[in-house]
Amino acid sequence: MSLAGPTAAPIMGVSHHHQAVLAAAYFHHAPNNSQGVPSKSGSISSNGSSSYSPPERNSPPVDVQPDRPIGYGAFGVVWAVTDPRDGKRVALKKLPNVFQSLVSARRVCRELRMLCFFKHDNVLSALDILQPPHIDFFHEIYVITELMQSDLHKIIVSPQHLSTDHIKVFLYQILRGLKYLHSARIIHRDIKPGNLLVNSNCVLKICDFGLARVEEPNPSKAMTQEVVTQYYRAPEILMGAKHYTNGVDIWSVGCIFAELLGRRILFQAQTPIQQLDLISDLLGTPKPEDIRSACSGAKSHMLKKPHKQPALPALYTLSPQATPEAVHLLCQMLVFDPAKRVTVDEAMNHPYIDEGRLRFHSCMCRCCRTSSTGLRIYAPDLEPSADHPFDDRWEKKIVSMHQIKDELYRLVSDHAQNNRTPLCINPHSAAFKSFTSSTVAHPSELPPSPHQWE
Repeated sequence: MSLAGPTAAPIMGVSHHHQAVLAAAYFHHAPNNSQGVPSKSGSISSNGSSSYSPPERNSPPVDVQPDRPIGYGAFGVVWAVTDPRDGKRVALKKLPNVFQSLVSARRVCRELRMLCFFKHDNVLSALDILQPPHIDFFHEIYVITELMQSDLHKIIVSPQHLSTDHIKVFLYQILRGLKYLHSARIIHRDIKPGNLLVNSNCVLKICDFGLARVEEPNPSKAMTQEVVTQYYRAPEILMGAKHYTNGVDIWSVGCIFAELLGRRILFQAQTPIQQLDLISDLLGTPKPEDIRSACSGAKSHMLKKPHKQPALPALYTLSPQATPEAVHLLCQMLVFDPAKRVTVDEAMNHPYIDEGRLRFHSCMCRCCRTSSTGLRIYAPDLEPSADHPFDDRWEKKIVSMHQIKDELYRLVSDHAQNNRTPLCINPHSAAFKSFTSSTVAHPSELPPSPHQWE
């Protein structure tokens, strides 16, 4: 795995599946008719049923063929496809069963709005959205994003050697993307290696915003605890905190940093209580003031156990790459009290990050450029923030399924790029049947429910 830029060698975990042949067939728009019967030129919806085509546009939609599945998440399925408009390989995320509940539909709408909002090299965003059929047949959403060849989980568990340079440039990109999210007041709430996509040039993008939400400024307002895969879940969530901050993302990054160094999960337990025990084995027994946000049952559990001294020197045994500088940053991320945990801006100012920053902006980023004389011209802002906070005020207005369906339909329709030929799914593709039957992850793959403290 090379950090040399565009000519980098492929990384481990990248599939070299034979690319599907481009489809050139065009589907013409079907006129609306009150009988609900599409004409011969009507499109085929993703569930295999006939449906109306979207409103008339300047160009007829062009066929896109599903190629192969590349990921099954808690809320969506991702397939590799070839965009027939330019021949580029892209990812097609299918969000099925959007309207099975109001909670599900609101979550999809929030994620879709975020994907359309993001404009950052280290955060996955929507390149396009397939035009919806008539609203009466609107059940699923299809989003086109950049295709990334692997993810950090596949790389960590592979035999691929990870140099200190790799670790530093990966960590820098995670923090760089997270700074952008946090500046938009977004908490990701599911940062884990599998949600950190990596391409063959080692460029990393944070993905999967199914659990993301805007920060809740009111500390008295309860937030859901069914977030973050358990191994990367911050102690305040494990201990039943009703309110938490974007510090939960920093804890997750600390766990991933340790995993990059040691090539194994740092806190791997079967239950939330065992997870807490592993954390206290390393960090020691927390002081009462460090767990003030925990529920009374969790406080009692933690403080009645035999007192443990911190065992932080054990972090040096992760690997020879666990240098004093690396361990120092790690210890600032893995802190019981989220108020004492390093912020993303503070983490990016740590000396350990400097080499990753230099490497990324020397040959990997899109914000800097090389002049005709070979001089590297750096962007004035190497770690940009969002232009403005993400707006979630629309959520407070949605109280019915009818409202959320109208809102989503309008969002998808408005995002269709008028200057590009619209896309539709090819029902004659060899993979069409598999594509339509592909569904989301099994419920066991969702973040485990939190422990119910007495």
